[in-house]
Amino acid sequence: MKLSFIGCGNMGSAMLKGILAKGIVAKEDIIVSEIAQETLKSTCDELGVYGTVDNKEAVRSSDIIVLAVKPQYYEAVIEAIRDEVDESQIIVSIAPGKTLAWLEDTFGKSVKVVRTMPNTPALVQAGMTGVCANDKVSQAEFEQVLRLLVGFGEVEEVEEHLMDVVTAVSGSSPAYIFMLIEAMADAAVAGGMPRAQAYRFASQAVLGSAKLVLETGRHPGELKDMVCSPGGTTIEAVRVLEEKGMRSSIIEAMKACVNKAKGL
Repeated sequence: MKLSFIGCGNMGSAMLKGILAKGIVAKEDIIVSEIAQETLKSTCDELGVYGTVDNKEAVRSSDIIVLAVKPQYYEAVIEAIRDEVDESQIIVSIAPGKTLAWLEDTFGKSVKVVRTMPNTPALVQAGMTGVCANDKVSQAEFEQVLRLLVGFGEVEEVEEHLMDVVTAVSGSSPAYIFMLIEAMADAAVAGGMPRAQAYRFASQAVLGSAKLVLETGRHPGELKDMVCSPGGTTIEAVRVLEEKGMRSSIIEAMKACVNKAKGL
C-alpha cells in the first residue's frame, strides 16, 4: 500500500505517528506533501518519510490519499489534484462538514471517498474516529482504511448523517475536557495545591472516570450515584453544578458545534 498525506499539521502528524508505530505502513511507502517547508522538514526528519511541496506528486505515488488540510483549503486542494486522481485511488477526508456528496461534486468525477472525523488524542494513540464511505468504496477497501485508522485509536463506522454529531461529541470535545481539567486544577490551586500536582490529580480523575465507564459498561448516572453519599461532599458539589447549568451548557455547546460543522 502506498499512502500519502496532503497536509501534515497536528492531526496529520498524529495519524502518521500511530500508523508508523504500529507498522501498518512502512515509512518507505509514505509520502507527505506540505506547503510549510519547516513543518515538512521536521516531519520528514522525525518520521523518516519522503516529503514534497508538490501535491500532485503525492497523489501520483499513492493508493490512499489523506486530505489532512483545514476545511477552508479543501476546495483549492481538490481543484489542484483532481486531474491526477483516478478511479482506483481512495480519498480519505478528515474535514468536518464536508459531505461525501460535496467531496464527489468538488472532484467533478467518480471517486472513492472515505469520510472520517478523528480527534487530537490520536497524538497519544488514544483517538476516537467516526468513519463512513461512499458506495464506490468496496468492503475490502473500506477495511483497508479502517486498518489505518486503528493505528491511532478506536474507530467506529457511523451513518453519514451522524458525522456532524461525531464532530461535537469526539472531534471537538477534547477542548471541553481540557477546559474541565483546567478549571478543576484552578480550584485545587485556590485551595492551596501546587499547580503541577493539581493538573495531575484532575487529569487522572478524568482518565480514570472515562475508563470506568468504558470498562464496566455501567451507566454514567449510576457511577455518579455511587460517589454521592447521602449528605456528603460530592452531592453538594453536584448540586452546585446543576444549579449553574453544567449539563445544559454542554448540550448547548455541542448543538452549536453541530450547527457550525453543518455550515462549513
